[in-house]
Amino acid sequence: MRRKIVAGNWKMNGSKDLAQTLVGYVRSRVESLDNGVEVVIIPPAIYIRDVADNAGESLALGVQNVGQWASGAYTGEISAGMAKDQGCQYALVGHSERRQIFGETDVEVAEKVARLLGSGLRAIVCVGETLEEREAGQAESVVADQVRKGLSAVAPEHWSEIVVAYEPVWAIGTGKTATAQDAQAMHASIRKVLAGMGAPAEEISLLYGGSVKADNAAALFAEPDIDGGLIGGASLVAEDFVSICRSMPANT
Repeated sequence: MRRKIVAGNWKMNGSKDLAQTLVGYVRSRVESLDNGVEVVIIPPAIYIRDVADNAGESLALGVQNVGQWASGAYTGEISAGMAKDQGCQYALVGHSERRQIFGETDVEVAEKVARLLGSGLRAIVCVGETLEEREAGQAESVVADQVRKGLSAVAPEHWSEIVVAYEPVWAIGTGKTATAQDAQAMHASIRKVLAGMGAPAEEISLLYGGSVKADNAAALFAEPDIDGGLIGGASLVAEDFVSICRSMPANT
């Protein structure tokens, strides 16, 4: 059975106080959930220990980015091993902001994925098309290319450590959201691409991200190929984030 995951990506937001109050609130509410959802908090790296101190055993911990190197003279970078050492179980790779602002390529994404899997972390690999690519009818081909290239170095024994997050670039932080039907169509397409790569596609969790909110999460999570969400702004509002976690349907 695929993991159901709701992951909160704080991006460049947060404080010690937020790590205590928000994480404590979320932890106390999700402890009683019986829908099988795994809740992941992904703060800026500088707050990982603060989040870990308040997460208990109910919340998993992730890091927003890692370098593609094991160690060395790379000022400002952190390694997958360091993230693992600080208690992380997950790491984001290839978020559209990393691709667009910092020029991260599919080759670098593949290198980072390989480094993560070698360090015992699960990779949440982000893919998604721009508005121009969607309007040109290229959405599925663009996303398929990102999936194939970004996951090109995954060995058969490591597919269980891969999560794919579909985040249409035009829906991130804009208030626009793909309809549940459009999101489902892309998730189904991604699953076909994974199957074509020889991956156990029906066992890999696929998440939707892009202006997921408390009022649209249930419709998205009800789709058969959407296994959860990668949440941005709403993850910084404790009540909204918990509501999204509650929107996950129970295992049947």
